[in-house]
Amino acid sequence: MIVPEAVRALAERARREIDAGLLPSCQLALAIEGEVVEAWTLGEVPAGDATRYVIFSATKAVVAAAIWQLLGEGKLRLHDPVAQQIGEFATHGKDAVTVEQLLLHTAGFPRAPLGPPAWETREGRLAAFARWRLSWEPGTRFEYHASSAHWVLAELLERLDGVDYRVAIQRRIAEPLGLRRLRLGVPPAEQGDVARVRLVGKPPTAAEWEAALGIAGWDPGEVTDAALAGFARPEVVAVGVPGAGGVCDAAELALFYQALLHDRHRLWDPAVLADATGRVRNDFPDLQHGGLSASRGLGVVLPNVDGRSALRGFGHGLGPRAFGHNGAGGQLAFADPDSGLSFAYLTNGLDRHLLRQRRRGTGIASRAAACAQAS
Repeated sequence: MIVPEAVRALAERARREIDAGLLPSCQLALAIEGEVVEAWTLGEVPAGDATRYVIFSATKAVVAAAIWQLLGEGKLRLHDPVAQQIGEFATHGKDAVTVEQLLLHTAGFPRAPLGPPAWETREGRLAAFARWRLSWEPGTRFEYHASSAHWVLAELLERLDGVDYRVAIQRRIAEPLGLRRLRLGVPPAEQGDVARVRLVGKPPTAAEWEAALGIAGWDPGEVTDAALAGFARPEVVAVGVPGAGGVCDAAELALFYQALLHDRHRLWDPAVLADATGRVRNDFPDLQHGGLSASRGLGVVLPNVDGRSALRGFGHGLGPRAFGHNGAGGQLAFADPDSGLSFAYLTNGLDRHLLRQRRRGTGIASRAAACAQAS
């Protein structure tokens, strides 16, 4: 059941950053029982409520959902070495990396480089796979693979479906669910409704980091301001980077999570879906975030398994079975099986002040979680 007072509080909190000029725009949506029940678009946007956003790492759950289908069909097994399907990957000790490790960010090559122009062709991507080297033994630790692992997952989709990975995502996920605005790889001529990314604000000072977290700063890895701003370029949106380049609106992203809650189209094997979204398979410490457990399922984060969902960017108040995957720049996306709610918040304002961005995400996600009562 939707709680009207909580819905109003959520809308007011989202509007605060827009009215203060801290963000150029945002879009958010609440869904329950397979339907969007509330949605707003705020700020300067190119196409009103029809505006789409680059969803950054929220894309990872969409790609993972296609891999879950392959698992249910018996075309892949979690413990299969990736090199069984992708011979070009079997170099420099990577022959033992498994499908499961790709999904769990334990594969051992978190910062393996792949960018333009190599990522624009399959030949360029495969050549990069052959060059990549391990940073540590696969399966022994967690470090977020911002883009590298999902390029390999995309190639698995191509090998097993016999079509471009962007087409595979379209056929397996977007089309069956009627998600016409969810896309990986949008040609420049079709990007008129995509909100361009803007960097806003200033980074926290060392004193602010110290006061908030007891550290002098934070290593973002490859997720730098420059890298994120690059996703505003039409040629990058056209590529459809599988770990960070999806385009969608908030309503359809919330509906994607409704599909994972209910699977009324029977797209996934029930056992695979339950395992992927409900079982912690990676509880290694996340050393980039103070040693907090990574708390990862097969391509999603299980934010409230230990009651610390706010520290994972999902706010307070989620049920213990919630799952989701946020994105850089403040994108939020999750589902709560206990309340039946799914939620998405998207913005094109990439706040350099990561502490303020984190506080905003906690406030918005917490208010969203309060919008539906557990049944």
